Amino acid sequence: MAEAERIIGTPEVGDDTQPEPAQPKGRRRITALLVVAVLAYLLDLGSKMVVVAKLEHQAPIRIVGDLLKFEAIRNPGAAFGFGEAFTIIFTIIAATVIVVIVRLARKLYSLPWAIALGLLLGGALGNLTDRIFRSPGVFRGAVVDFIAPAHFAVFNLADSAIVCGGILIVLLSFRGLDPDGTIHKD
Repeated sequence: MAEAERIIGTPEVGDDTQPEPAQPKGRRRITALLVVAVLAYLLDLGSKMVVVAKLEHQAPIRIVGDLLKFEAIRNPGAAFGFGEAFTIIFTIIAATVIVVIVRLARKLYSLPWAIALGLLLGGALGNLTDRIFRSPGVFRGAVVDFIAPAHFAVFNLADSAIVCGGILIVLLSFRGLDPDGTIHKD
């Protein structure tokens, strides 16, 4: 009987072998991650180029009355203008996020996770590009922000991509979906 149980996969009592973890099914989603990241990055970069060329040092453009306007500002700090003296720290954080996402991509089999991480990667690259290449200097550059809702912080498309990616990651985590495509119930 023990031989029959072993054949159909039932472990014997006292059998110390652990079952193999479930292997992810399907293919890696690195291409999806890269497409989303490049799209988010290029949209952010293009919008900032237009803002610097056409809107900087100009009066704000009202989009929806007093509720929404486009107003070019340079933000050396983090969200809401906090941490202006810590630009180098934000640069290091963005670079670290990029490295973590690239390392995680090796185990990425979930399309929703690829989209979420692609948004984070594209947004982080967008703001990191500003911090490296904009004045006042390398690793101290100010980020170009221009979307100005009433009674809220001014932000850019990179910030939007980061927030949307972060929200998606939280939702995926609550649903129990891992980046490797496996689902767990805790």
